Amino acid sequence: MEKLSAGTGGLIPGGAHMLIDLSSWYTIKMSKLGKHKLEGYFDYVVPPLEGLWWQEGVHGVDYSRKADFRWVSLIRLPEFVTSETFDWAVREATEKKQRDFSKVEFFSWKEGLCVQCMHIGPYDDEPATVAAMEEYAKAQGYEADFGANRFHHEIYLSDVRRCKPEKLKTVIRQPIKRAE
Repeated sequence: MEKLSAGTGGLIPGGAHMLIDLSSWYTIKMSKLGKHKLEGYFDYVVPPLEGLWWQEGVHGVDYSRKADFRWVSLIRLPEFVTSETFDWAVREATEKKQRDFSKVEFFSWKEGLCVQCMHIGPYDDEPATVAAMEEYAKAQGYEADFGANRFHHEIYLSDVRRCKPEKLKTVIRQPIKRAE
């Protein structure tokens, strides 16, 4: 079970609302410099941004309906982060930045069985990678398993602000189960 911090949204990547404020996530990382000492703290690298994607009424992902995408942005948290630590970080970020972080949440999530692939290139080219993943899973005796808590999952290894689209690296995961 992974500990995660999340913020939700409803527009596609690159849209104006995709730029979310990660201040509360970095407050925990920088706490070592402040007066508030976190029990069990160890220095760590903040993991890459991740996203869970879905569309209401769609089994899987329909790239022709981008406007219907819904998403949750995630950052994995180290084991020492408890819900109390997280609440403290949200309060600290709210006070320091004078912004509302009330929609950022702490939760645990178990992803389950999935097929995974490294996609290199623009996000708009992902459908071909996903199709290849689905074909591979089918050849291995698996099928898609979208539903409650089972989402299209992306891990963004490149910074879209600093990387050419053709060099973007994104880990794509699709939930699967044994074919019946």
